[in-house]
Amino acid sequence: MEETIDGRWGELLTRRYAATVATLCLGVALYALNAFLVSTSLPTAVTELGGVGLISWAFTVYLVAAIVGGAAAAMLKQRFGTRPALLLAALAFLVGTLVCGFAVSMPMVLAGRLIQGAGEGVVAAVCYALIPEMFPSRLMPKVFGAEAIVWAAAAFGGPLLSGVLTEHVSWRAAFLVNVPLIAIFMLLVGLVVPAERSRRGGGTVPVLRLLGCAAGIMLVSVAGIVPHSWQAVPCVAAALAVLATVVLADRRSRDRLFPSDAFTFRSTVGAGLWVVLLMPVAQAATTVYLNITIQHLWGYGPTMAGYVSALMALSWSGTAVLVAGVARPGAQRRLIRLGPFLLALGLLGVMTALVAGQPWLLMLCQVLIGAGFGISWAFLSQAVMEAARPGERDSASALLPTLQSGGYAIGAAVAGLIANEAGMAAALTPATIIHAAAWVFGIAALLGTLGFLASFGVRPGGR
Repeated sequence: MEETIDGRWGELLTRRYAATVATLCLGVALYALNAFLVSTSLPTAVTELGGVGLISWAFTVYLVAAIVGGAAAAMLKQRFGTRPALLLAALAFLVGTLVCGFAVSMPMVLAGRLIQGAGEGVVAAVCYALIPEMFPSRLMPKVFGAEAIVWAAAAFGGPLLSGVLTEHVSWRAAFLVNVPLIAIFMLLVGLVVPAERSRRGGGTVPVLRLLGCAAGIMLVSVAGIVPHSWQAVPCVAAALAVLATVVLADRRSRDRLFPSDAFTFRSTVGAGLWVVLLMPVAQAATTVYLNITIQHLWGYGPTMAGYVSALMALSWSGTAVLVAGVARPGAQRRLIRLGPFLLALGLLGVMTALVAGQPWLLMLCQVLIGAGFGISWAFLSQAVMEAARPGERDSASALLPTLQSGGYAIGAAVAGLIANEAGMAAALTPATIIHAAAWVFGIAALLGTLGFLASFGVRPGGR
């Protein structure tokens, strides 16, 4: 056995680390809970306020703002210091939450979601950047494991809490329940995060590159909601061109948003970022289409379909905890490769299960997909953080959750394009659903395979 156990879970609960772990986990909880709360309560809000045609934009503007905020997070952290950046971002999230909670129209909800997204994008990215700063290497996988547990709890409890509040109180309560959590987070930030001074006062704000990020993600999001492939294909192509231009322009700049070796295949950082992008791109197919597919194909109700989807989150958190003690770089490297392999295998199995009508196989494959993330994500993230060049660790760390969100957006658009082209938008008949599922999940498995190939360039403990 090459694996060794280094560092104990109990160490996270000691006086030295407990408050910091609580702060970072609460930052994750704010992001996760907000996503699950809003997805459940927003349909009721639209019924009251009107503007049903704007409901998809409530998610789109949030996503765009969150990704742009995440892209700018490392720069904000360096310019203003960690504590001020986190407090300002949390304040923005609070303001956006209040705007949504007291909105009198859907445009007002959209404005609140925009502010929420910008704040939460910075919070998530800076919390990631704090992990290598505030924890030794031996504890980093356990911190990621703790965050995975929080995410799974939000996946199970968020929709239930939102449903109860929306049904028995108001949809506004489902938004405003975040307010005390944000207040606690800000208090913890004030107590735990060091009051360091900014490390760089000069340089220019990369406005054009940030606008390019926003435009690229907006185009991806639009591609995911337009009804026809002839509209979606140009959007996806333009988005990829814009985002590639942003990355290339960033490499030539002295005030970079991204690590200098981002998306190259010659370094752990570059290859690792490809894996971080491709795994969510592939997994987005189940997020977008699994529920609707099994409801119409097998007659599952929303609750049962939700539990099938939740198997992935439960498996992710459970396996993340199981492997958190693996310390040897060789073992971590194998887990980083095994993760996207299990993801691709699971997606291929989902396709087979839907075509063959085998629910047990589908559930098993959901567990495989979650395990693919759970056994690899912490070590993949740690490898990217620790391999970053001097002065670029903040940007590499902050890019991880931002890239994950971007991957889900791209994956959702690609899955939507494939499903519509396969006829799913025209008619939800069993034959059409099976045909579309074969294409959607088959191509998703191929994308997961690309992530597996990219993982061979990731070398824990090296560059």
